[in-house]
Amino acid sequence: MSPQQRVNITVAHCDTPSSSYSSPIDRRISTLARHLLGEPSPAMANSDSISASPTSAANSIFAHVVRAPEDPILGVTVAYNKDPSPVKLNCGVGAYRTEDGKPLVLNVVRRAEQKLVNDMSRNKEYLPIVGLADFNKSSAKLIFGADSPVIQENRVTTVQCLSGTGSLRVGGEFLAKHYHQRTIYLPQPTWGNHPKVFTMAGLSIKPYRYYLPATRGLDFQGLLEDLGSAPSGAIVLLHACAHNPTGVDPSPQQWEQIRQLIRSKSLLPFFDSAYQGFASGSLDEDAQAVRMFAADGGELFVGQSYAKNMGLYAERVGALSIVCKTADVASKVESQLKLVIRPMYSSPPIHGASIVATILNDRDLYNDWTIELKGMADRIIRMRQQLFDALRARGTPGDWSHIIKQIGMFTFTGLNPEQVSFMTKEYHIYLTSDGRISMAGLNSKTVPHLADAIHAAVTRVV
Repeated sequence: MSPQQRVNITVAHCDTPSSSYSSPIDRRISTLARHLLGEPSPAMANSDSISASPTSAANSIFAHVVRAPEDPILGVTVAYNKDPSPVKLNCGVGAYRTEDGKPLVLNVVRRAEQKLVNDMSRNKEYLPIVGLADFNKSSAKLIFGADSPVIQENRVTTVQCLSGTGSLRVGGEFLAKHYHQRTIYLPQPTWGNHPKVFTMAGLSIKPYRYYLPATRGLDFQGLLEDLGSAPSGAIVLLHACAHNPTGVDPSPQQWEQIRQLIRSKSLLPFFDSAYQGFASGSLDEDAQAVRMFAADGGELFVGQSYAKNMGLYAERVGALSIVCKTADVASKVESQLKLVIRPMYSSPPIHGASIVATILNDRDLYNDWTIELKGMADRIIRMRQQLFDALRARGTPGDWSHIIKQIGMFTFTGLNPEQVSFMTKEYHIYLTSDGRISMAGLNSKTVPHLADAIHAAVTRVV
């Protein structure tokens, strides 16, 4: 008997109503036979036709979605990567580069990672919602100072977040839910992601004057007037140091006036601290504005990032600290922060936070970190001086002293969008249209090329 005959016999034996099957085995044999013969199942046979899936390529439910524009900052790098020119220069990248133009992994980070790898007691269990306890405690001490009253009196709650951006978002959502004011004042200009982060968190955005183009410095009078007219209780975003994108910071005396105004108006300060130690080279000096506000007994928010000062960009390591009037209030605030974090990302990742905690809690690693950190800050300061000297040597029209007066990773050059476009087209130099350049992306070999481009742009493009 051939295989086909055996199949036919099987089908004949099983081709009876399903209710008359003598056992589950018969039903399985029938299904197998139909599969071998390529016959449709009863359910398929009763279907007149099969309609095209509503999610098929020709009929996408997302066909109406339009292509979003590139992020204005990240888009600079996208355009740079597409340029085949051997002399191209990326002045938009918000990350530190070595004198050779390469990304840097700090030696203390490598040592801390090796220490973690060698610790066989470590596991990959979930962290608590608020993150790694050692990381949180150390982060609070780093920004406020170990002897700060807010720490000694347990008036601060600190939670681990997804870098600085995540810290701002968690803080924003907490404020939108629990604070009586939903308006946050942002300096004009500010980091391009600030308006998006706080708007998505549920807050309303209003600007306050900060940068004065005529002097390429701080519009201090405008700042005081705008914050002075803000409604009582409004939230005010402040850059702790190395203002992004301008590189313009208030002096200690100006910070004190800002503090007095904010406290007299019962405004709520929210510090974004992305560059502690990376601006001046001193961790304490770069934290002075935050500590000034913490010392007066008032409440405040601080978002911290370890992307720049430890080079942990991709590890997404940050912290949100909220200073409260009492330890009891701080405890209650933390309980509500958990309810913000839990449905957002449940709990933060462990690796980056462990690196930070290891460095901050090991005396040798910490001391070596401060040395490496100052080395990065000093190299950026040298690049400022070299660019200023190169422009002066070329006789470039204008006063370029703001380049050495500003601080931190970025310089607000004062170049207009047309001049920026000219530099990109003619010199293959990429930067944001507002004229912001990253000093950390320069080195001694590329400064002359940039100076040539700036000189040409200023003299040839009005």
